[in-house]
Amino acid sequence: MFDIRQEKCNGYTYLGLFSGAGGLDLGFEKAGFIHTESSDILDYAVETMRLNRPEWNVLNCDVRDYTPDFREGLDVLLAGFPCQGFSLGGNRDENDERNLLYKQVVRIADLLKPRVVVMENVLNLRTMLHPVTRKPFAIQIAEEMAGIGYTTRFQFFRVSQFGVPQTRRRFIFIAYRDDSLSHFAFPQPRRETGIRDFIYDLGQDLSIKLPNHDPKWGFDSYVHTETHEPFNIYEPAIPVRFSRTASEGTPIRSFDAPFPAIDTATVWGWAQGNVKATRIDKKRDDAMFVRNPESTARLWRVSASRLRPFTAREYARLQTFPDDWVFYGNNKREIHLQIGNAVPVVFAKKIAMSVSNALEILDGKKEHQNASMELALF
Repeated sequence: MFDIRQEKCNGYTYLGLFSGAGGLDLGFEKAGFIHTESSDILDYAVETMRLNRPEWNVLNCDVRDYTPDFREGLDVLLAGFPCQGFSLGGNRDENDERNLLYKQVVRIADLLKPRVVVMENVLNLRTMLHPVTRKPFAIQIAEEMAGIGYTTRFQFFRVSQFGVPQTRRRFIFIAYRDDSLSHFAFPQPRRETGIRDFIYDLGQDLSIKLPNHDPKWGFDSYVHTETHEPFNIYEPAIPVRFSRTASEGTPIRSFDAPFPAIDTATVWGWAQGNVKATRIDKKRDDAMFVRNPESTARLWRVSASRLRPFTAREYARLQTFPDDWVFYGNNKREIHLQIGNAVPVVFAKKIAMSVSNALEILDGKKEHQNASMELALF
């Protein structure tokens, strides 16, 4: 199992907007930053943060009505503003009112005047146009940050190259006052990260006791089949995709490669014994659950002696949350939404380490060359 090392305190503060279940905030804490305040509109996400970090000041509020309690000397403002209106997994609607919530980041940055602003979202901000200015949202956000005195740089990342076992892609903005952090360097990609070290043990040993983890064999499905055929109990359980059955990619996954993006829609699970994946031609004229009757796509069907869905803890590990970070909610859907919408903690920590290094160079705590070498080794 992977472990997220806690770095020593660097003395720099951060405040989180749109914090959700706390992935971005936790990554900065792990990098040695000092928490001041977090906020989110979802009461169950706020409960998750409060119960995991009772010492944190976490507010349950609409960001449009929010004025931070912490006012003076803030180092870093974090903001993972909603992505649903931008994402290909959502409606990708340029008029979705949530698309303009970035303006609240600009407002609060102008109020607090932090040294650095870190914003996170999906890749489509590069191409989706602002409904009024008709500029790509990325450019529009950078221009509005310039209007309050910030230089903005942005870059996209495939997080599997940064210690996270999924190919999810994220867009990161770094904004700083004037040219104060012109030496800032984004973390550099490394080799792809497979899933083995994150979930293999949970797939093979159902006796492991962890929060948000109650695995049971058995999967009720109209699509996939538990055959109950005899099998060697020492045969490893293997990860499979239960949803998105029209995908071109095989639903049987390798432990030595990253998953596709862990999101709020795709359902994953385990299969053990006589595992097979076949493609069929769907009879769409009289079948149940037909979304697109005109489609000619062939669909995947998984069969095995036994099947089970992933637990919330298994999804959380793929998002690189530590096992002691417990998710709270009124039902499984609320917990799954928190995990799927989170910034992977390991990736957040890598961004945080780059910010920390840049600030330490600026403040004379490190020489540029030494800091660059340390970051390369991280």
